[in-house]
Amino acid sequence: MSEILSPAALLQEMAASVPYLAFLGIRFETAGDELTGVLPYRPELIGNPMLPALHGGVTAAFLEVTAITGLLWSGLRQGRIPARSPLILPKTIDLTIDYLRPGQPRDAFARARINRSGRRYASVHVETWQDDPARLFAQATGHFLTRSE
Repeated sequence: MSEILSPAALLQEMAASVPYLAFLGIRFETAGDELTGVLPYRPELIGNPMLPALHGGVTAAFLEVTAITGLLWSGLRQGRIPARSPLILPKTIDLTIDYLRPGQPRDAFARARINRSGRRYASVHVETWQDDPARLFAQATGHFLTRSE
């Protein structure tokens, strides 16, 4: 039998179960219905030391995991995903990333907006910033395969 967990506990479990998330240090903060991804800065995340700028792969991973977590958060909050362990993660179909400017050597934040979420498919837009939410350094649109059980 599956254990019933709170939505926040399920998100923590998901983050702990993915070693790459632990390596990057990505965490999620909630305030009411809003979920914000946090990527704490570490020197190991720099891809171009001449600028310096965050590695593009780190930025892409942060955007993708924020989109997936945003889908889970929305589904848990609306009761479409059962609050049980283990979680079944959506599978990425595609992810298009727009690198708008270099990510600076400081903490980054991201939020996902779900454009469509059905029984089998979801479309999500994610934006990431550092100091000012109006000054994005990257954004992405992703499509995901979801499962309803």
